[in-house]
Amino acid sequence: MANRLSKIVTRTGDKGTTGLADGSRVNKDSARIHCLGSVDELNSHLGLLLCESLTTGVHELVLEIQNDLFDLGGTLAYPAAPFSDEKLAKLDAAIAKYNEDLPPLKEFILPGGTRAASQCHVARTVARRAERDLVQLMHSEEAPANCLPYLNRLSDLLFVLSRVLNRGAGQAETLWKRT
Repeated sequence: MANRLSKIVTRTGDKGTTGLADGSRVNKDSARIHCLGSVDELNSHLGLLLCESLTTGVHELVLEIQNDLFDLGGTLAYPAAPFSDEKLAKLDAAIAKYNEDLPPLKEFILPGGTRAASQCHVARTVARRAERDLVQLMHSEEAPANCLPYLNRLSDLLFVLSRVLNRGAGQAETLWKRT
C-alpha cells in the first residue's frame, strides 16, 4: 500500500474522470462516484463522532463500522469484490443489543440532544443519502450484494445509538410536537 499511495497528486483526474480499482476510468459525476463520495462523507462524519466522549463499546463499534465502510467503498471501487454478509450480521446484533434497554417510541424524535447524539443523527442522514445513491447506481449497474442492506441497517443503528448516547448522558429526547 505504501507504494500505491506514495504519490497523491497524479493529475489523472484533471479532465473529469477518476480511476476505479480495476483500472477502468469513469466520469467523476457518475452514479458510482456519487455513491462512493457519500460513503466517504459518512465515514468522515463517523470520524467526527469518535472525537466525542463515547463508551468503550460504542467507540469500538463505530471504529469497526468505519473499517467496514472503507471495505464497502473498496467494493464499490472494485465491482467484482464481495462485501461480507458477516458485516451485516454484526450490525443486526448491535441494533438488537443497543435497542434492548431503550424505551419504546411513542412519537417521532427530533435530531438533537448531546453533541455526540446529534453527530450520530448527522451520520444517519448521510447513511440514508448513501443508500439512495446506491439505489440510483443499481438502476444502471450491478451493485455488490449486501451493500444496500448494510447501509440501511447502519442508518437504523445510528438512530438507536443517538438515543443511547442521549440516554447515557441524561439528556431527554426531544419529541416532535404535532401542530
